[in-house]
Amino acid sequence: MIPRSEHPRPQFVRDSWLNLNGQWDFAFDFSVSGLDRKFYENGEYTHKITVPFCPESRLSGIGYTDFIPAVWYRRTVTLTQDQLMGEVLLHFGAVDYETVVYVNGKEAGRHIGGYASFSFEIGKFLQSGENIFVVYARDDTRSGKQPSGKQSGLYHSHGCHYTRTTGIWQTVWLEFVPKVYIKKLRVYPNATAGSVTLAYWLSRPVHGFSIQSTASFNGKTVCERLTPVDGEYATETLPLSNVHLWDIGNPHLYDLQLRLIHENEQIDKVSSYFGLRIITLHDGAMCLNGRPVFQRLVLDQGFYPDGIYTAPSDAALIEDIELSMSIGFNGARLHEKAFEERFLYHADRLGYLVWGEYANWGFDHSTTANIAQFLPEWLEIVERDFNHPALIGWCPFNETWDENGKRQDDNLLRMVYLATKAVDATRPVIDTSGNYHVITDVYDVHDYEQDIEKFRGHYARLKKGEAHDPHSYRQRFGGQPYFVSEYGGARWAPEADKDSWGYGNAPKTEEEFADRYKGLTETLINAEGICALCYTQLYDVEQEKNGLFTYDRQKKFSDETYARIKAANEQKAAIE
Repeated sequence: MIPRSEHPRPQFVRDSWLNLNGQWDFAFDFSVSGLDRKFYENGEYTHKITVPFCPESRLSGIGYTDFIPAVWYRRTVTLTQDQLMGEVLLHFGAVDYETVVYVNGKEAGRHIGGYASFSFEIGKFLQSGENIFVVYARDDTRSGKQPSGKQSGLYHSHGCHYTRTTGIWQTVWLEFVPKVYIKKLRVYPNATAGSVTLAYWLSRPVHGFSIQSTASFNGKTVCERLTPVDGEYATETLPLSNVHLWDIGNPHLYDLQLRLIHENEQIDKVSSYFGLRIITLHDGAMCLNGRPVFQRLVLDQGFYPDGIYTAPSDAALIEDIELSMSIGFNGARLHEKAFEERFLYHADRLGYLVWGEYANWGFDHSTTANIAQFLPEWLEIVERDFNHPALIGWCPFNETWDENGKRQDDNLLRMVYLATKAVDATRPVIDTSGNYHVITDVYDVHDYEQDIEKFRGHYARLKKGEAHDPHSYRQRFGGQPYFVSEYGGARWAPEADKDSWGYGNAPKTEEEFADRYKGLTETLINAEGICALCYTQLYDVEQEKNGLFTYDRQKKFSDETYARIKAANEQKAAIE
């Protein structure tokens, strides 16, 4: 049985693909000498590993959790002559961190970054019959030069830093495409006009080709267009005969078929989907389809006890969203990690709001020169996830504290913000969550005050334009929509669990926990001028025991307490 056998990219599906998850040969490279020893030709692969699970995880079959500076993977893949008639694409959902891929002993491509998806054209390296694929990954979470999110820089997990991930951690697959194929699609929904604009990129410049685009809703065609393509880029606007908006809990989605045509023959075919919705900022509110919407969000870190960064199954991704929705949340901050595309797909189809974030912790943000280690992969992530209607905003940085005598470089944050807006002008961007805003569309603070009265006092004068901000010596509120993107976080764990961690003083009883949750949450929902909240967090992660569920997604509280949490979350907000 192939683990994680579902298609990894539901917004861009071809029938002709081959999942390469499963057992691969594996080797540790503790001395980082595998390149010198030509492991890509004849390495000493002493282990077996189950891809796509990282070697630190139990599901990989290895479970080695000390630092791993470099790793090697090898697999033999048998291909037919028919599969080699066109081009062959080798896709990686994500590999942490620096990757080199070899096919039949030849270097096929390189990628830097632990979170973005990437692919290579490898047809020229392949042969009919057996082919040997080798993947080399080098990883150093302590270098300061690579974003590594919540991966621990110490031997042990500690505080809010957890077990590391090295190497392949998302699906690997092959796609069999024609020599000229549809390479990329961008979707620009226009809810006001009831139309959608499509931008297409082909794999190379052409003449005399066309793309037939067919949009349908519930199986009924609502628009079809044939668009000539001369060169490698084209656009088309589809007026939709039936307009159905994507919304929270009411996620209308359109199916989309793209066919590349040449001389009346179908050359390539891609299946996709889109949602028709618009995000705007107005009078201190974030609006969805023209109305103010209060975002009742929860922090989701995307960790799993047995897979670490990788969900053990597609069902586990769905479960996290459904757990959140079951207690009154309508979305999540996807925290310090770029989540896999299938999570976003499920958010799209379930009507669940998400903020896209990058794993900036571990990265030295004290100098603009380091933008070369940050910006390319961040923009790859923005590009990959652009078409998802559930994704309503971007946040490249989280808590860029001044540390070890180094001050945050304001120019770095400004440049990343501006680059993000240049690539995606359709969504708001927060330059850095929690503190030290330089230029931002949404004013974002973190507030872990546990005393309800003190917490209430922080936001009493917000309607008069006086914002609570513990970092006001570095930034100024400019009347933007105001987002308390982390709060709560109180520890709730068995008394015997002495090593657990959470924010502030832990409640002594479950009733005290529920009272505190209600008081803090009501404060934010009732405050005039606050557009969103985000509670820390949905589930425990390793030693951090401040989740509303356990690490393995079991209940921590009684049904009565969950009912109180849900009731607090679902109250009508002042901004609504």
